[in-house]
Amino acid sequence: MATSIKQFFTERGISEVEAIVPDMAGIARGKVMPAQKFAVDGGMRMPESVFLQTVTGQYPEDDRAISASEIDIVLKADPDTVRVVPWAAERTAQVIHDCFYSDGRPVTMAPRYVLSHVMQLYASRGWVPQVAPEVEFFLVEPNTDSDYPLKPPIGRSGRAEVGRQAYSIAAMNEFDPLFDDIYAFCDAQDIEIDTLIHEDGAAQMEINLVYGNAMSLADQVFMFKRTAREAAFRHKMYATFMAKPMSGEPGSSMHIHQSVVDKDTGRNIFSDDNGSPSELFFAHIAGLQKYLPSAMPLFAPNVNSFRRIIMRDLAPINTHWGYDNRTAGLRVPIAQPAARRVENRLGGADANPYLALAASLACGYLGMVEGLKPTEPIEGSAYDLPFSLPRNLEEAVGLLRDCEELRDLLGDRFVMAYTAVKECEYDTFLQVISSWERDHLLLNV
Repeated sequence: MATSIKQFFTERGISEVEAIVPDMAGIARGKVMPAQKFAVDGGMRMPESVFLQTVTGQYPEDDRAISASEIDIVLKADPDTVRVVPWAAERTAQVIHDCFYSDGRPVTMAPRYVLSHVMQLYASRGWVPQVAPEVEFFLVEPNTDSDYPLKPPIGRSGRAEVGRQAYSIAAMNEFDPLFDDIYAFCDAQDIEIDTLIHEDGAAQMEINLVYGNAMSLADQVFMFKRTAREAAFRHKMYATFMAKPMSGEPGSSMHIHQSVVDKDTGRNIFSDDNGSPSELFFAHIAGLQKYLPSAMPLFAPNVNSFRRIIMRDLAPINTHWGYDNRTAGLRVPIAQPAARRVENRLGGADANPYLALAASLACGYLGMVEGLKPTEPIEGSAYDLPFSLPRNLEEAVGLLRDCEELRDLLGDRFVMAYTAVKECEYDTFLQVISSWERDHLLLNV
């Protein structure tokens, strides 16, 4: 391992290293150091409490998930993740790390470990999960005063986008210089973009990543978010992955296409030998239907996330499934038997990719091992059917905490830490008085 990373540094003249750990929110935490001081085999340490830090920088009072003495954890570099940082002024590399205690035990509440653990459960049965995330984001004007709403940026025509321009090539061409940088940065980091399209919202884009290994794809989504933001800065814009950044515009999702192949043969186990859907395929869908509501804090992790999941706003409100039905929470695209898959459409772009992929695969796994049966596929609009998802972060966190099956599979310590973080963030949000409250309550109640 040491040879491959050191060789990477030498061949590219790397002088500086960003040693990174994805936290609960999917934010890059870590240290920056000279390349010659980078300890590949785990010399770098960070406090265990990094996984209890909230998105606001606070820590929850419920800290039972960590030791009373706030011990350090050891970070070990994953050589498969070493990449250049193409926007850096110096020759810089980034390396994602896994976390361990001093006695060699993994830090089980670390998001990257949670995904690795779910993948190991699949491997123990001879299965390999395959995924392809689709991530949406908005381009907006720089916003330095959070009291003002976001606005679409000015394109090369000198005008901001007006109205919805879904799939418009001309609307995408407005930002060609930015996309040229995004493609170049992604190419330098081996982020495999399949397609880039304009989505429904004003200056809302979507990237589709090439199908593959779940850990590799989570790493790529994690790196892409940083990449898009950095490229946008160069063009005096922001790229935001908030689930619902602007009122009157659709939210931004992270759809997850997923299937499972046999470890030995590479055959898609969602299809029988005759090409028909297999029992495991239907059981996987049934697991998603049963457990996704309880897993929603991992797909909708912020207060803002639930502003996206509202009636008739292009986001699913339940876990019904259907063939090529984009109104359903679970869509089965039209595909050949070898490419049979299910698309989980519930997640927001603000979700931590490691946790969203882990949760989606975990729900499907539970369906397969429990031999569950799905409902009948729906025809017509699932928007006309009742809500079956939690309506806010507080309700969602309670469902996750109370779901014994997900706690057992994802890890009790992880669920304890994650729910403590989310409850602290929710309590912090409740201390903020919004402009809506001042507009409608100040002189009326």
